[in-house]
Amino acid sequence: MQIQLDHLLPIPLKDKILQRKSGIWNENIQFNPGSFVKIKAPSGTGKTTLVHYLYHIRYDYTGNVLINGKPWSGYNRNETASLRQQKISVIFQDLRLFEQLTALENIELKRVMNPQPYCTVEKVREMAARLNVTHVLDQSGKTLSYGERQRIAIIRALVQPFEWLFMDEPFSHLDEENTSRAAALIAEECKSRQAGFILTDLDHDQHFSYDVLYQL
Repeated sequence: MQIQLDHLLPIPLKDKILQRKSGIWNENIQFNPGSFVKIKAPSGTGKTTLVHYLYHIRYDYTGNVLINGKPWSGYNRNETASLRQQKISVIFQDLRLFEQLTALENIELKRVMNPQPYCTVEKVREMAARLNVTHVLDQSGKTLSYGERQRIAIIRALVQPFEWLFMDEPFSHLDEENTSRAAALIAEECKSRQAGFILTDLDHDQHFSYDVLYQL
């Protein structure tokens, strides 16, 4: 699946952005399928906004986000839902777990969304073991630490099929060991599906072998 940004510019940040140089905003950018993309973004430059535009849950911009050559506005609700179900997964910065559900139930909501689930329950538990969160699977979301929530959100994003994974500061509350574990799992899953990812973060890192780096 091809993703292109055609002079995308967030209206709320327009004046601020036009005063400096950005490698993403107001540019014509094409993300090649299967590529690992890092977007380094200082605070206040719109990294979360960008992820929301890519996932089509915010629309306050000029320019276009094109999916396979067609702007998001050209897709109807059913087509958008299908793309999110089969082609695109996301790890939001605010994670968006349901606190009244257990960690496992949060994962299961995404896993069983498809008529034929992409991952088995055994695969979910294997990923939980790799990320050291097996012991919290039956705990409610509200009892988890932020780091535990991040790891559950990572697993949830990986249990559905996708060609692109969007990640907004996915490791912000993880120590180095848990970050390494999570990054290795994400890289393996993306490579096994020939999928790409777009990751936004504050700093440079060595968690992945990136194909391309941008400054937001």
